[in-house]
Amino acid sequence: MKKIVIFAIAVCCLNTALQAQSKFAPVDKSPMDMAYYPSGYPVLKIQDKATEPVAVRVIYSRPQKNGRVIFGDLIPFGQVWRLGANEATEIEFYRPARIGAAKIKKGRYTLYCIPNQDKWTIILNKETDTWGSFKYDATKDVARIDLPVQKQSDVLESFSMSFDKSAAGVILSMGWDDSRVDLPIGF
Repeated sequence: MKKIVIFAIAVCCLNTALQAQSKFAPVDKSPMDMAYYPSGYPVLKIQDKATEPVAVRVIYSRPQKNGRVIFGDLIPFGQVWRLGANEATEIEFYRPARIGAAKIKKGRYTLYCIPNQDKWTIILNKETDTWGSFKYDATKDVARIDLPVQKQSDVLESFSMSFDKSAAGVILSMGWDDSRVDLPIGF
């Protein structure tokens, strides 16, 4: 019996020592964030305050300006951008939608962008779970839409996305630095 107790203690000590060697990754400089429509849907749902079903959510990482020139420098004009940092930005539609003339089926997609000085081309692509735009494949595009860039007087330090209700559905607003683009999504 004494040997069993000593063995159990030794196993526990070894397990604790092995766990102590595991390290967590450092905090990312571009934290991941999520936006829903309706805004705050998960919290509204658990509080029984949701007045409409969830329609769409976007998951993205939020790079920081940090004194850099963003568009035309850090993010080159005319090249495909992941629309955030780290993993490519993903959007999930909980019901069929419309972007421009394209009909979008319920499901998950990746959002890309080709920024230019006066317009952004927003791209909806069916390839998901990918890092950056390194493996972007235009043959998997579902929709493309050109949207005008709106210059803002307030500078956004962090890349940001949010949804607002519109007459035809929602607007996904995307902004960083002094630039903002609004993507209309119909339901």
